[in-house]
Amino acid sequence: MQLIESIPQLKPRAVDAHKGDFGKVCIIAGSIGMSGAAALAGRSALRAGAGLVRVATPKSVLPIVASVEPSFTTIPLPEDSLGRISAKAVNIILEAVGQNDALAFGPGVGTSGGLRSVLDTLLEQEGLKLVVDADGLNNLAGIKDWPGKLKAKMIVTPHPGEMKRLWSGLFREPLPEKRQEQAVQLAQHTGTLVVLKGAGTVVTDGEKVYTNKTGNPGMATAGSGDVLTGVITALLGQGLSNFDAAVLGVYVHGMAGDVAAENLGQVGMITTDIIDALPEVFLKNK
Repeated sequence: MQLIESIPQLKPRAVDAHKGDFGKVCIIAGSIGMSGAAALAGRSALRAGAGLVRVATPKSVLPIVASVEPSFTTIPLPEDSLGRISAKAVNIILEAVGQNDALAFGPGVGTSGGLRSVLDTLLEQEGLKLVVDADGLNNLAGIKDWPGKLKAKMIVTPHPGEMKRLWSGLFREPLPEKRQEQAVQLAQHTGTLVVLKGAGTVVTDGEKVYTNKTGNPGMATAGSGDVLTGVITALLGQGLSNFDAAVLGVYVHGMAGDVAAENLGQVGMITTDIIDALPEVFLKNK
């Protein structure tokens, strides 16, 4: 096992660069009552440097998502009777696969058979850079034998509860006590890049392991994980490998939380404070 301590960096931007040089990313997120998750992930992807961000969300919540941030564009998706993305959205989503450098799936989408069908299709897209988080992971846990279908280059970002659900669907033996062992075994078994969130977030591809040292308890607030999803997806879109995007993503996400806590205190921090601190973090880590 190779323990990694160095933090990757983005390349300096060329003087004659345009927005297409910094990645086109699509974030598939949101449902009725969870429009904030989609907006947070989209806004954080912009603050992490993506040149163009599209948020694909159920058509009934699209006006809310779009009103939060004018700098990303939106894609209306067909929805079911409960305001969740329906299986009928799959062709629109596949079109987005061809138009973007990286995709994220999951923040605030809920769980359903239709969502599992959409995710099942995404898993089979050869070479797709795909981040699966939040409800995306809960839907993933309901897909039988999903590692055998996987052709996408996938990053999974479970918190401890989501890790338990993924583990129980894949392994007969109990979940190991040590977080690093959990993450490494999941990565090796599934062929994914695993970001096991929590104090000391673990990033591993099954061979290399990075344990994050930034962040603080004030980041234990609703939406923080959605911000991390947006950041990692943006870094993928800018050409970093899965491992480097995840390591840099969790590092700057945690450091942004540290900046926010220093300015505002841990108790009063909210997720948008983390997003607002991202530019300062990237400025310091050029």
